[in-house]
Amino acid sequence: MSNLSIQLRGYRLTTAEILYRLPDHPAMLQSFIWQELDLAPRFPRLSKFLHFWETSLDGKLFSVRVASCGLISQSELALIVRAFALN
Repeated sequence: MSNLSIQLRGYRLTTAEILYRLPDHPAMLQSFIWQELDLAPRFPRLSKFLHFWETSLDGKLFSVRVASCGLISQSELALIVRAFALN
């Protein structure tokens, strides 16, 4: 499926800043940025990624900040009924 058709279905550009503890140095925090098109407000792709993180990676999650912005919406598209050519 193309990005445009996904965006028209309500998917928005979602960015998550993930802070996690280093496995060898639990007092230190590391930052990871995740960005993908996701469906707000439930964020199924982000939830799937965070579940993968918790089950497969050693770094314990400290915090997750999420920002989401629609790049295109249906109201921004207009159907052109007539087109005229000027000579």
